[in-house]
Amino acid sequence: MNTLGMATREAFGKALVELGRVNPNVVVLDADLSKSTYTAGFAKEFPERFFECGIAEANMIAIGAGLASAGKIPFASSFSVFAMNKGFEQLRVTAAFPNVNLKVVGTHSGISIGEDGPSQMSVEDISLACSLPGFTVISPADEVSMMALVKLSAEHAGPVFLRAGRAKAPILYPAGQAFEIGKAVQLNDGTDVSIIAHGLMVAEALRAAMTLQAEGVSARVIDMHTIKPLDREAIVRAARETGAIVTAEEHLRDAGLGVRVAQVVTETHPVPMELVGIGNTYAESGTPDELLDKYGLRAVNVAAAARRAVARK
Repeated sequence: MNTLGMATREAFGKALVELGRVNPNVVVLDADLSKSTYTAGFAKEFPERFFECGIAEANMIAIGAGLASAGKIPFASSFSVFAMNKGFEQLRVTAAFPNVNLKVVGTHSGISIGEDGPSQMSVEDISLACSLPGFTVISPADEVSMMALVKLSAEHAGPVFLRAGRAKAPILYPAGQAFEIGKAVQLNDGTDVSIIAHGLMVAEALRAAMTLQAEGVSARVIDMHTIKPLDREAIVRAARETGAIVTAEEHLRDAGLGVRVAQVVTETHPVPMELVGIGNTYAESGTPDELLDKYGLRAVNVAAAARRAVARK
């Protein structure tokens, strides 16, 4: 975890090119952001399979759904806030309802996009994507998991939303790590509390676990890279074996991973829970570090939540 890797958006672009070389049915669409979303590499190598849709995200989604209906495997990409918010009606009507094989990739997710400000920050994308029947929702934590999950998304039959970030992310996994859609990865074991996270918050969860270990608190860390469908078995096992759960995400607390995990916990094995995420607010403009500090998305915040959860056992 000490090595800083590429941003997950960059890993997405790299995986796309590799996919394009082995699967001629893979096509890519973008909304005038190909240099930022890293689809430009695919466009350069496979110009006949790249569709520049301009600043018209809703139209891009509908075109992608049409290509999926014609037997292609389309990856439609833009900033998460534009793909999900501007394209939501088309995602609902042209992708979710007919259950077409469209892959939507939202980059620059969360508030770590930084100085671009709240109009560019996607803090509702997970909840919007999860609300679409039939959609699979994935949020990788590093470049290794992103590259693997892009390829698995291409193999998966049905619509997918894949979340990527702007900032460089620590490398958490060794090359060749196996992943499975809908199957969480336990990064380390613990007996006192389980920390379940996705995206850049997985690294913060691991740092929090190290802090807690020094205090004599044993924390399990789970990378819940697939947010829909959840790995219910991993959640139930965590509840039963550790007796307390903390969720951590760069997303609104009101409608993200935390509430989805809480639903499983209340249905199966109720235990104390704490949710780390963005409160009932939009963020300000600032550097990524300033924003993550201000809105409580650091290891220190995760560790504090774990202490509260353990104290309630």
